[in-house]
Amino acid sequence: MQETAVTQRELEEEVAKHRDPDYDIDPLFVNRWSPRAMTGEALEEEEFLPLFEAARWAPSAFNNQHWRFIYATREDDEWDQFVDLLNEGNSWAEDAGVLAVVASKTTFDHNGEPAPVHSFDTGAAWQNLALEGARRGLAVHGMAGFDYERAADELEIPDEFAVEAMFAVGERAPPESLPDELEEREAPSGRKPLSEIVHRGGFE
Repeated sequence: MQETAVTQRELEEEVAKHRDPDYDIDPLFVNRWSPRAMTGEALEEEEFLPLFEAARWAPSAFNNQHWRFIYATREDDEWDQFVDLLNEGNSWAEDAGVLAVVASKTTFDHNGEPAPVHSFDTGAAWQNLALEGARRGLAVHGMAGFDYERAADELEIPDEFAVEAMFAVGERAPPESLPDELEEREAPSGRKPLSEIVHRGGFE
């Protein structure tokens, strides 16, 4: 890793100011958050390909491995095409080292039938990727703010795949490198209490 990567100790200290889990879980889950401030530096393949390797080992129904990742680095001719897919509110992602679109196969390979959990399983792969990025001190930020239809068309994603999201990966930069309104939000966010998201025996 480059010397600019955030160390695990620095990450833990940063997150501890904003997050306090109710139960004893591995710090990796709490330390993962979604920074926007990135340096604009290029990333070497050995820095970002391990994130896709982590995604590769996610669970999926019938081991279908629905997820597909289409990416561009700053050095690629397609970089501007990926940037142009972003909504104005995600213009900060132009400072990433890698931009990627996530798609998921909507049918099962073994019988061609609809796969109702394709998004669920692809979300597991994304989580693996994001956790590995956090472990390495990188900024990894998922996005819904982009043109889904153009992404499918311009990246020639087959009809049996659904475009799920985009994400940015980069070397972290100081929060003050962001516009004022984003700098104020550049901190690990809290979470709803367990009592609001976990229901025993029924939804209510």
